[in-house]
Amino acid sequence: MLEKKLNWYAVYTKPRWEKKVARLLEDKCIENYCPLNKVTKQWKDRKKVILEPVFKSYVFVRVSDELKWELKKINGIVNFVYWLRKPAVIKDEEIEIIKRFLSDFKEIEVEEIKTLKLNSKVRVRHGVLMDYQGILIEIKGSKARVKLESMGIQISAQFDKKNLEILPEYLT
Repeated sequence: MLEKKLNWYAVYTKPRWEKKVARLLEDKCIENYCPLNKVTKQWKDRKKVILEPVFKSYVFVRVSDELKWELKKINGIVNFVYWLRKPAVIKDEEIEIIKRFLSDFKEIEVEEIKTLKLNSKVRVRHGVLMDYQGILIEIKGSKARVKLESMGIQISAQFDKKNLEILPEYLT
């Protein structure tokens, strides 16, 4: 009898549903991996160590090619992460590297590799100016200056780089 080849895929979840989706997958006996990081949170009256997902809105799932489309029926799973217009297959070695990395290091951070470039069109992701678009005119450390044109006037404002998103047509 031939054994079906299992591949790792990354699925995109509803916001803050990573652990719920992992639990639902476990209930259905589907192999999954939701990397968690121990983080100390400070409240006014106490500190608490909690487990936060390392990759926001992502869970890794190992299934056969034939069964992968059934995953989209599971509550909380929005879609696959795609690469070249197909669900991205993740190598076993890459999952093992993530597991080893998490066992060797504490309180890690994950950042997307979307390099901000001068003169790129960007959108503000959070705050008072959320969804405003402008042109990136300066980068200094973790801060960026964006030129915002609106109502026939031009203003520039300084933002934390993490609060800016490159518009798709400017990604390389």
